Amino acid sequence: MGRFWYNLKVRPFWLAVGFLTTFPVPNLGEVKDGEMKAASAFYPLAGYLIGGVLALVAWLTAALPDGLQGALLLAAWLACTGMLHLDGLLDSADALLSMKPPAERLRILGDVHMGSFAFGVGFVVLLLKWQLLASSPSPWLLLCLPALVRFALLLPMNLFPAARKEGLGVRSREGRIFPALLFALPAIYFFPWVALAVVAAMLLLASWAARRLGGGLSGDVYGALVEIGEVAGLLVGVWWIKYEM
Repeated sequence: MGRFWYNLKVRPFWLAVGFLTTFPVPNLGEVKDGEMKAASAFYPLAGYLIGGVLALVAWLTAALPDGLQGALLLAAWLACTGMLHLDGLLDSADALLSMKPPAERLRILGDVHMGSFAFGVGFVVLLLKWQLLASSPSPWLLLCLPALVRFALLLPMNLFPAARKEGLGVRSREGRIFPALLFALPAIYFFPWVALAVVAAMLLLASWAARRLGGGLSGDVYGALVEIGEVAGLLVGVWWIKYEM
């Protein structure tokens, strides 16, 4: 009975944490068909774990110069995700910005080498993120934003087909939006404009990327969506806080 309860409730949560973060998780063994889809309901919770680390780092480094605090926050963010999403952004930049047909862009997505588009886009995104984190965003925003983005990711996952027939991106498709929404509701309630900006930015990018890839999305594009969603959320969140003040 205990094992059944673990498989029903706890295992999907740990799968989500193990997939989206570098936090230690129990030995989960082989991932079976349908389990990654079930784990998608817990994506916002994995986001809150990342956000909790960011909020703690922000509190511990509050007395440091803004630029240094922003750099430490960015380093912590990258460490919590193992640069999983950044890697997807770099691969997606090379593929989506190339003047090639969709089939060739899909091939480029699988290439481990980085081109000029990857370096350019990666530099700009990291620079933007650092500057925004150096603007002293609210620790509450840092707590909630990763959860908002990982909930919003389920929307393009459901709306667009998979560009490839294999991979974790395929196995995670058609995520469980409504259970995930329950976990994301507190973040949406406290930061509605940030949530709207995140969803809009990610859906616009997803729509454009799908057209560039022949109608579907890949796991690398999901990573790019997360990175762009986080930048959009920080932009609106920092602007909103300064405007309110």
